[in-house]
Amino acid sequence: MSARAIEDALREALAHASEARLLLSGGSTPAPVHRELASNDLDWARIVVGLVDDRDVGPDDDGSNARLVRETLLFDRAGAARFEPLRTSDSAPASAAAANARWSAPDIAVLGMGDDGHTASLFPGASNLDAALAATEPYVAIDASGSRAAGAFPRRISLTPAGLAQARVRVLLLRGEDKRAIFERALDPGDVRELPVRAAIDLPGAPLHVFWLSGES
Repeated sequence: MSARAIEDALREALAHASEARLLLSGGSTPAPVHRELASNDLDWARIVVGLVDDRDVGPDDDGSNARLVRETLLFDRAGAARFEPLRTSDSAPASAAAANARWSAPDIAVLGMGDDGHTASLFPGASNLDAALAATEPYVAIDASGSRAAGAFPRRISLTPAGLAQARVRVLLLRGEDKRAIFERALDPGDVRELPVRAAIDLPGAPLHVFWLSGES
């Protein structure tokens, strides 16, 4: 159902513009959705695929969201899409600046959520989380070295709430009962720095469409 919702949003965007822009997230949760989308009969040559966030690693390295999207989406019919990687420099701040320079509002942004309540690369405990949440630019470099969930990849480039606010359709994919409990806690009023997914939930404008996927995370 989540892949159908994204497909429908892309068709709607293509009906009103020369191209559609789709931002995707990494992780294991969206990969089956990507694969389902890859065979859909869309005009992929008119679709630009970008990223919500990425780790500051090479495009073929483990942990690269660019690599994940290439392997799980950009084949079959979707191979005709134009892909815009997020990491374009060895410096995360330079990559974020380049992404901001070429920014165009996305038609669809697809988010995930970690078991610590982070979304995109907005991690609780990140040293510059407050600045990222308040940023006016669509992308920022993130130093998540203070967050356990960032693991071996603390340096990131991430979409900000200001960037997400420009997406015409906002989607959140979740899997597993543990994440359901975290998301339900995030629905209650509280500090966005504790559960940054609250920034997506409470963001004015387009509603956040939440899809619960079967299976464990």
